[in-house]
Amino acid sequence: QVQLVESGGGLVQAGGSLRLSCVGRMNGFSINTMGWYRQAPGKQRELVATITSLNNTNYGDSMKDRFTISRDDAKNTVHLQMNNLKPDDTAVYYCLMVIAADETAYWGQGTQVTVSS
Repeated sequence: QVQLVESGGGLVQAGGSLRLSCVGRMNGFSINTMGWYRQAPGKQRELVATITSLNNTNYGDSMKDRFTISRDDAKNTVHLQMNNLKPDDTAVYYCLMVIAADETAYWGQGTQVTVSS
């Protein structure tokens, strides 16, 4: 059974940093895109960042200069380094992994990030 396990969320003051990690137990499937989305209360889920198997990255507009996504294919892991966090970054962050063979997308259970002012 495919399973994504996220870690690294928590409470941080504005201006601080957090590093999220997500390990994919993918039953041997190769992963194309890995990424992070987030959803704040009362808002739609939005793109944070994605990274392809060729290490091409894409960021949401408000994250480009503060967040960095990276991946370790040997460990089926994707990381999100978040710096200079702002209260508006408060949300549940969801990990995404897309299987290369059939483009099936899998989501993690979400990890809460809270940034206090």
